[in-house]
Amino acid sequence: MKIFVDADACPVVRQIEAVAKSYQVPVVLLCDTNHVLRSSYSTVKIVGAGADAVDFALINLCHAGDIVVTQDYGVAALALGKHAYAVHQNGWEYTDENIDRLLMERHVLKKARRASAKFHAKGPHKRTAADDEKFSRRLEYLLQWVAAATARD
Repeated sequence: MKIFVDADACPVVRQIEAVAKSYQVPVVLLCDTNHVLRSSYSTVKIVGAGADAVDFALINLCHAGDIVVTQDYGVAALALGKHAYAVHQNGWEYTDENIDRLLMERHVLKKARRASAKFHAKGPHKRTAADDEKFSRRLEYLLQWVAAATARD
């Protein structure tokens, strides 16, 4: 099992590394050439800049049983299709039960933005320490759950 992170602008890289290190799980941070990441724990993979280049590289690298951290619903859907686990940077898990709804909401909002110059959807709230703690707890729970599921197999 590995943790793959869509690390372009990911606010929880340090939390991921702290939790992964305590469970001795390798982490791969993927970013494009427009972002500079360094890590003493994780492997950093720099992918050429381009639309969705990091997303496709991440999906090509992940396997069943891996964990993918992303805020991109499309990446999450592809990870689920490969039987990997996917978690959002805010701590909620993407599942087969919620991914279709999330993709549909994204589609509807995109259509609304294109249809009206006056459409203004609210952006995300400002990130707090509580958000970071919630994410860390969720990732730790997911690591424990995946390890237990693997031990049962």
